[in-house]
Amino acid sequence: MLAWRVHEFGPPEVMILDRVPRPVPGTGEVLVDVHAAGVGPWDGWIRAGKSALPQPLPLTLGSDLSGTIAAVGSGVSEIAVGDQVFGVTNSQFLGAYAEYAVASAGMLAKKPGSLSYAEAASVPVVAVTAWQALFDHARLEAGQTVVIHGAAGNVGAYAVQLARRARLRSIATAGSQDIEYVRSLGADRVLDYHTQRFEEEVKDADAVLDLVGGETQIRSFQVLRPGGKLISAVSQPDQDRAKHHGVTAAFFLVEVTTERLREIADLIDRGDLKTRVGAVLPFSAARDAHMMLEGQRVPPKGKIILDVGGSDEATARA
Repeated sequence: MLAWRVHEFGPPEVMILDRVPRPVPGTGEVLVDVHAAGVGPWDGWIRAGKSALPQPLPLTLGSDLSGTIAAVGSGVSEIAVGDQVFGVTNSQFLGAYAEYAVASAGMLAKKPGSLSYAEAASVPVVAVTAWQALFDHARLEAGQTVVIHGAAGNVGAYAVQLARRARLRSIATAGSQDIEYVRSLGADRVLDYHTQRFEEEVKDADAVLDLVGGETQIRSFQVLRPGGKLISAVSQPDQDRAKHHGVTAAFFLVEVTTERLREIADLIDRGDLKTRVGAVLPFSAARDAHMMLEGQRVPPKGKIILDVGGSDEATARA
């Protein structure tokens, strides 16, 4: 089979389309005939050698995927050959940029019936990240206020929608060109970060969801109430600064589970969550996708997807 591999860390040019043996699922695993794979910033970090996790070389890139089950390992009972699924490959975020991928059964669920394979592959990591930030880490409840930075991004868009559904009061930050989009997702208030200083507009928020990092994260401590929470999906917050402001602050890595994926799939099929695919590229264009991540090509609004099943180079299943 064909797979996009990295034999040395570096820029997109280090990615090589290799022909490799088809993997065999082990205990608790399944083999997915990949129809579509999602491309995310974490893929770029892994490729460049900047992952928060140890990543031995060589490796096959990719974590988000959708497809059909081709084989089932021992100990798997809730997924069968032929099932249409979506989710992620494993806790290392590896293996999805391939014609076939081994995945942990506990990190997959049945594909939402209302979504195409490309749309389904856009969902897992970003939607579960938004869910866990709001409810597992910030532990927000109806009536509380959350500031969502990067609200027009792939995680932020789900966070705004989930906040609306949970009856949270959401204050979102976005660029001028994205204000109407974020408002359409259900944000109670949208601040233009080009023209407004959010720390001058917001006080006593219960939580901040930081999807930007850097200076935005540092300034965010000022908008929290005593005892509030800053939850970052991008970088470790300054604990001394958190203590000074009387708040808690944490960085987390997403943990995708079947249970969370089922809940999200149900919300999608009921029309409570909308997906946003920005670009669908052929499997052969994975390097181009990573150039979009790096800003070398104009990035789309929405998730970048590789169409693995329709690849012109993947006509022969091996």
